[in-house]
Amino acid sequence: MNQLASVVHKLNAYPKWLLSWAIGRKVPYVGTSGVRFEEMTTDRVIVSLKNKKRVRNHIHQLHACAMLLLAETATGMVLGMNIPDDKIPLVKTMKNDFVKRSTGAMRAEAIFTKAQKEQIEKEEKGETTIQVKVTDETGIEPIICEVVWAWIPKRKK
Repeated sequence: MNQLASVVHKLNAYPKWLLSWAIGRKVPYVGTSGVRFEEMTTDRVIVSLKNKKRVRNHIHQLHACAMLLLAETATGMVLGMNIPDDKIPLVKTMKNDFVKRSTGAMRAEAIFTKAQKEQIEKEEKGETTIQVKVTDETGIEPIICEVVWAWIPKRKK
């Protein structure tokens, strides 16, 4: 278990808001935007964002960047829960298609497979596409995302 997974495991024993607060302190943009962590395990991360004024666009929906923040946060955190402490995660590419108009709050669910876990343990550096589904409060997917993450060894000091 890496350092992030160990801390999250401990925080999961407390009220859910504490995990969101703690990550928001460490990653200020996530906290400022109001991203909430609903579930965070080595297999799956679910994050959500309410449709509040600070993250809305001109038509009172979640801004496109806020939707992308959800996808990037969910996929990055599920990788972060699995990456060895001697490696650095880096987002490599995000491909996004906005296919429908969204309604209200949104959530993103990222899945990390057993094969991906084995790959990250075996390879000193590499990349993987992490599955993510972004839905609005009606259950539709207004945005289809593909997020590729890479990892490299940390530089020795």
